[in-house]
Amino acid sequence: MNVVLLAHTPMPERTVASAARLCYSPSSIEDIRDGMSDEKVASFVEMLAEIGHESPIEHATFTFGIEGVSRSLLAQITRHRIASYSVQSQRYVKEACFEYVTPPEIAAIPEAAAEYVQAMEEDQRHYESLTALLSAKHKAAFEAQGKDEKTAARLAEKKAIEDARFVLPNACTTKIMMTMNARSLYNFFRHRCCNRAQWEIRELAEKMLACCMEVAPDLFHRAGPPCTCGGCTEGKMTCGEMAEVREKYRQMREAR
Repeated sequence: MNVVLLAHTPMPERTVASAARLCYSPSSIEDIRDGMSDEKVASFVEMLAEIGHESPIEHATFTFGIEGVSRSLLAQITRHRIASYSVQSQRYVKEACFEYVTPPEIAAIPEAAAEYVQAMEEDQRHYESLTALLSAKHKAAFEAQGKDEKTAARLAEKKAIEDARFVLPNACTTKIMMTMNARSLYNFFRHRCCNRAQWEIRELAEKMLACCMEVAPDLFHRAGPPCTCGGCTEGKMTCGEMAEVREKYRQMREAR
């Protein structure tokens, strides 16, 4: 998995603090950022977190480049709807020798790992076979329409992989560009940094949070699973490791 913070609102914490100050100040728009030291910016951001005033933090956005994650993760992450997504298309990009994600629990058992690799190889063979069979049919149809051989072959393959992709597994990797504002990121981190989140999306959330902490440590000081700033919200489903989680995030925050 590779996660890169591609872009973000310039001076995100100052932008958020300016929005917060606007809510409580008669100053003009032009003057709203004047006289705000770094300490004052940090104070405004902390105040917002303490009183739960979250709308100002929506003015800061963050864009991530994500690769080496599974299509299974894609199905989970797009449930976070206040975000923008661009995803590599299996309809237009041929999956020749597709890469895939292996769950750690499977990788830890040699017999299971071997079975898993065999399943991936079989899926690849079926995908290539279906692509070839469909391409031949479509190529003939395009040539009958008067297309030259090269054009017919190109169009036929594009049409073939639309249907051949149906045999590809959830393990198949994809690439995502995702943009979220800070408020949506807080919600994402609350749900996906939790120990009860599925392992792959939890790893992604932790990497994304580390990126955010690099550029806006005050803004994301309280981000993470709910138990790091309060009690566990999972009830009977708790992981039972609240002390360990709190220590992990304490170290993350102090490192920034």
